[in-house]
Amino acid sequence: LTLPICTPARPHPRTMQKPTVKPANPAFGSGPCPKRPGWSLESLANGAFGRSHRSALGKGKLKLSLEMTKEILGLPANYRVAIVPASDTGAVEMVMWSMLGPRPVDICHWETFGGEWFTDATKQLGNLEVHNHTVPRYGLLPDLTKTNPKHDIVFTMNGTTSGVRVPNLDWIPDDREGLTICDATSAIFAMDMLPWDKLDVITFSWQKVLGGEGAHGMLILGPRAVERLESYTPEVPLPKIFRMTKDGKLIEGLFEGETINTPSMLCVEDYIDALKWTKSIGGLDGLVKKSLENFAVIEKFVNAHEWAHFLCEDPACRSNTSVCLVLDLPDAAAVTKLTKLLDAEGVAYDIGSYRTAPPGLRIWCGSTIEASDLSALVEWIAWGYETVKASL
Repeated sequence: LTLPICTPARPHPRTMQKPTVKPANPAFGSGPCPKRPGWSLESLANGAFGRSHRSALGKGKLKLSLEMTKEILGLPANYRVAIVPASDTGAVEMVMWSMLGPRPVDICHWETFGGEWFTDATKQLGNLEVHNHTVPRYGLLPDLTKTNPKHDIVFTMNGTTSGVRVPNLDWIPDDREGLTICDATSAIFAMDMLPWDKLDVITFSWQKVLGGEGAHGMLILGPRAVERLESYTPEVPLPKIFRMTKDGKLIEGLFEGETINTPSMLCVEDYIDALKWTKSIGGLDGLVKKSLENFAVIEKFVNAHEWAHFLCEDPACRSNTSVCLVLDLPDAAAVTKLTKLLDAEGVAYDIGSYRTAPPGLRIWCGSTIEASDLSALVEWIAWGYETVKASL
């Protein structure tokens, strides 16, 4: 008896069981970032709504936000804090247009936004002598020790679109002659940026680590930056929203609750609420600890899955806020399929990589994120990856 030869059926790709626990808050975008845990509009009930920002009440709110910022960050007594127009971008631009010119400028950049500051310095700001410190691809940090302390230095503390941060400020000498201008928007309140006196200018916005609203920038000036403003007149004309001096002297009112243009008192109250929450969880140390714990969830996930990788190659330089991953998927379309699947399941919003970065995931792990939500998220990412992989 001759039996027919049977060809074994091709096994179906194995997919893991669909998770059942979803993140309580599926918002993991890198800006605007999620609100603090427990936030609601009722938290802002005492705002100065419908009142002038120049009234005693309005100006008092603005001044309180500046004082609380300085207190929580532990800034030196001779550092000044101001609210300025146009988010972090506006803060960086007003500094570059107002201060750059007397010295050559080193621009250190390794991702999209730092690249914008290089473009401005080379194409918009006249005849600056610009030195370019960059990298050949996303995921790397330039050698910052090659910057010249006689030059002004512009750099981002954390590359929001690459997940690469500056690990420390040891490369900045105390006896430098130039200014250090730090775009700290996705680093401040979540990373160790001490000592502050290494930085002459610091900029950020409310919408990142503290989960505030957009459109308002924050400017921190050290005494050397003030000296530059009062001793140097830019060759380029300055629009009103960039002007920080009058008759050669710093406009001190900007650092005492006055603003260049009209702020949103709703956003101001929201920022004050975030600062109060910060104090309730242990201040700056509490914020940093929370973000590092969040990052540890993603790090554990990557270490457990051979198909997931940090975009940043050096562990010491990996961001603990804007965490960027690349996956072993064939192309950008497959990654998009994954992010759309997770969005449709209501478990992860806005986690696709930035449009100029390599295809992958960008997961916000700042201090308003809960580690329990990230623990739930990574299970869904693993399920989504296997689901997409099986469909290819």
